[in-house]
Amino acid sequence: MIGTLTNTCAILVGTSIGCLLRSGLKEKYRQVLFLAMGLAAFGIGLENLTNAMPKSHYHVLFIVSLAIGALLGTWWQIDKKFNALVTKYSQSQVGQGLATGVLLYCFGSLSIVGPVMAAVKADYTMLFTNATLDFVTSIIFGASFGWGMLLGAPVLFCWQGSIYLIAKFLSASFFSGPLVTELTIIGGFLITASGISLLKLREIKTLNFLPALFVPVIFFLVKGWLGW
Repeated sequence: MIGTLTNTCAILVGTSIGCLLRSGLKEKYRQVLFLAMGLAAFGIGLENLTNAMPKSHYHVLFIVSLAIGALLGTWWQIDKKFNALVTKYSQSQVGQGLATGVLLYCFGSLSIVGPVMAAVKADYTMLFTNATLDFVTSIIFGASFGWGMLLGAPVLFCWQGSIYLIAKFLSASFFSGPLVTELTIIGGFLITASGISLLKLREIKTLNFLPALFVPVIFFLVKGWLGW
């Protein structure tokens, strides 16, 4: 899993550099960085949506996924519990930044397809590319939100590592183009929602929508079992 390890280390190093730079930033510059990350998240989310939605063969699936995910996440109070945990050790803004960072690190097509290519073909190109992008992004996140952003690295490692192990030892074909497309669409919506929250246009409890990501997975599992 050299590609995943490289990606994880890139986030750790990039975040650390950003945190060291943060100590020399005045509050007004930190606030500008919050806005910059909000704009970036909003733009990246829209890019994911515009690129992935035309490729979707299940145009209602993302709507159903978001609806079910929102209901389950609100019922389980994911956002409230996560932020309560984070605020014990840091400022409340770190929770919002960490949620946005994890979404950006994990739910782009490079971070999903990359581990599959590494497992099946020993091709680490996509993961190395993703590591470079995450390195730059994590510097800005570290400078904006502080040391709490280091938690994004183990989350990415578990995410990509799980995909790698499934592709290596169970079924690489499960991570088909259609599934990656649907996950990218939902990830795009969540990243866009995080951008809206960071820009303070409207408070959206983005983490409450996370269960939406499991709906396409369940759909494709059932679809495969039934032989559709």
